[in-house]
Amino acid sequence: MELRHLHYFITVAEELHFSRAAERLHISQPPLSQQIQNLEDELGVKLFERTKRQVHLTEAGKVFLERCYLVLAQLEQAIAVTQQIGRGEVGQLAISFVGTAMFTLLPEIFRVFREQFPAVELRLHELTTAQQIQALYDKQIDIGIVRSAINEPGLSVECFLPESLVLALPETHPLSAQTQVALSSLANESFILFPATMGPVFYEQIIGSCQQAGFRPKVAQEAVQMQTIVGLVAAGLGIAIVPASLQNFPRSGVIYRPLKEEIPNTELYLTWRQHDSSPVVRAFLNLARRMTQGESTCQPNQQSA
Repeated sequence: MELRHLHYFITVAEELHFSRAAERLHISQPPLSQQIQNLEDELGVKLFERTKRQVHLTEAGKVFLERCYLVLAQLEQAIAVTQQIGRGEVGQLAISFVGTAMFTLLPEIFRVFREQFPAVELRLHELTTAQQIQALYDKQIDIGIVRSAINEPGLSVECFLPESLVLALPETHPLSAQTQVALSSLANESFILFPATMGPVFYEQIIGSCQQAGFRPKVAQEAVQMQTIVGLVAAGLGIAIVPASLQNFPRSGVIYRPLKEEIPNTELYLTWRQHDSSPVVRAFLNLARRMTQGESTCQPNQQSA
């Protein structure tokens, strides 16, 4: 028995007329009559009572028709769910991110993803870059969002959102009166930095920019969270160079000033397992790319694949 036999049977049962049924199915009547006969022979029961003038369903035919409707409905549902999964519209997606990513466009990307893929269970985790790499290897997460162009075997990495760096100052600092601050004027300042062990690329980026300005920064404090760094700046314990997106969440006691020098941007990177063919992963990556297309370009030397 094939699926077409069910379609033939249902059409004849609905029309109760072989000629009209054949016309609906775009086949001639003799082959249709033969297919119905073959179906009855396979089932071992008569499905139709035929006379020269009329065609009627037998009791067995009536029950078989109900079951055929159920089978086809279940098949259509199975096809729809399979297609949804194939398009990444159903499933689970675990994403981790560094804390500062939430000050950027990332929350809007999450919102749009939930809106477009409501049947996907989205699980979010705030982790450091090192923790994200391990979580990807352990298959605890599907996508990581980091601030380093990591180069790890088996992982793909792609820059998707660059942003500039700004200077965070206590609001009472003498340099706060300037509209732009030169790096060289920070030579005697106490710096609050993100630890090199937690984010070596970001750390070296700041150290290298200061060295190009003629000094090595004096590190007074280190803090893992950017919010903590800004809090320490507000407490007057030093100054900090931070991603510009932190200005979206003002902190009392802190002001932000652009730097006169052009220093390298900091970037957010998407990272995932190279051979992960999950449609849900692909759907999120494509959405993130589309939503950040209008942003300034990532630096070529900071991209990896």
